[in-house]
Amino acid sequence: MVFFYHKGLKMRLTDDRYAGERSQFELALRMIRHEARTRTIRECTGLSDDRIRKVFSTYFRNSGQTGVKRRRGKSPRQVQRYVKNPASKLQATTLVALFCAGLLVRIDENNEVHACWPRPDVEFGHRLCRAYETYLLLHDDAKLNFEWAWNLFHCISYNDELYLATCNACDARYVQDAYAIDNKTCPSCEIGTTSGTLPAHGRP
Repeated sequence: MVFFYHKGLKMRLTDDRYAGERSQFELALRMIRHEARTRTIRECTGLSDDRIRKVFSTYFRNSGQTGVKRRRGKSPRQVQRYVKNPASKLQATTLVALFCAGLLVRIDENNEVHACWPRPDVEFGHRLCRAYETYLLLHDDAKLNFEWAWNLFHCISYNDELYLATCNACDARYVQDAYAIDNKTCPSCEIGTTSGTLPAHGRP
């Protein structure tokens, strides 16, 4: 069997491959800056663990950028961090709203959350980074690092330990622990009642 290659087609395939590898590399750098774990970076970029470590060594450890740490071990799996108090609930709810705005998840008529990506890839990773970076801009006292945001995405998508409840006072959605008593009050209303100020809502 004989194959004929058109010069223009071959060049386009090479360019596409280069663009794809560059996007993987750029995402790896972006996620390393957020101190994502190697496994998390691998799932989104498709790069090997060895290559991820080399990227970190070349562009961070050996370049004098000492502010970025490498987190080891497994990603966090607990949900209590998202719901332990109204402030934690508010920040978790902000992230879920940003996941929705970034088309990472969709919310159906029953308030159930569904992941829009069957599995992580480079585009997913960039959207997740964008959501997390926006979260950091909205919360000066950000309590969740990137790995906690990664875990929240999975937890809320399972609709198991965490789910979206609806506030009786303002009809806003908020993150709620499935195994705790829900007083049907969103964190904004709860914080506003405690401080004596009117809450500002962002509905996921």
